[in-house]
Amino acid sequence: MSGSSPQALVPVTLRREGADQLIIEWSDGHRSVHAWKNLRRHCPCAGCREEREKPPDPFRILKPAELVPLAPVAMAPVGRYAYKITWSDGHDTGIFTLEHLRSLCECPECQKKG
Repeated sequence: MSGSSPQALVPVTLRREGADQLIIEWSDGHRSVHAWKNLRRHCPCAGCREEREKPPDPFRILKPAELVPLAPVAMAPVGRYAYKITWSDGHDTGIFTLEHLRSLCECPECQKKG
């Protein structure tokens, strides 16, 4: 191919920091900070998107399993474009594209832009 195309933005490293954060070092040098809670809140699967669009039920009673804090148990690459996170409650249908992960960055620099 001729011509120059911009380099694809890809994670260089992913690591858990403490019990509540994911850190992603990107190929452009950016360091993304993600709270697991925020990633779950922004799960891109159809079921979670549909649930977010519903008005909250003021009379909803939580089940005992819903009172336990959610935690990631696995994070697997999906091709070269995304990651699938498996959560402690068994939920694993959300495919987080690299673009979506980058857009959810909670670092101070990205928070200023938003």
